[in-house]
Amino acid sequence: MIADKPAAIAAERQSVRDYWLSKLFFDLQSPPAAEEYRADRGKVLDRYPLKPGVRAAVESDDVAALSRLVNPYLLRFYFHMAGMPEEDFLRRIRSAGAAAGSSRG
Repeated sequence: MIADKPAAIAAERQSVRDYWLSKLFFDLQSPPAAEEYRADRGKVLDRYPLKPGVRAAVESDDVAALSRLVNPYLLRFYFHMAGMPEEDFLRRIRSAGAAAGSSRG
């Protein structure tokens, strides 16, 4: 059991969650907030102190980048709420997983 601890710590460090991204996605579960976001994404994003790279990933619908920063349930909810077809989301998330697996080598 102790031998597994370093691997668990390394895995935890690789999956660092971004608080403000998570908060944004959580807040968008409110129907009025989701409606406002779909109407004016930039205005809503301006309320959250997202790191520039995180904001760029949101603005470009970068599923792979965002998947490393947020809970998978919030990620799926966000892209559904934002209007991405389920097939597109699944294709992108599978591609992200395949790329991550091949980079571990």
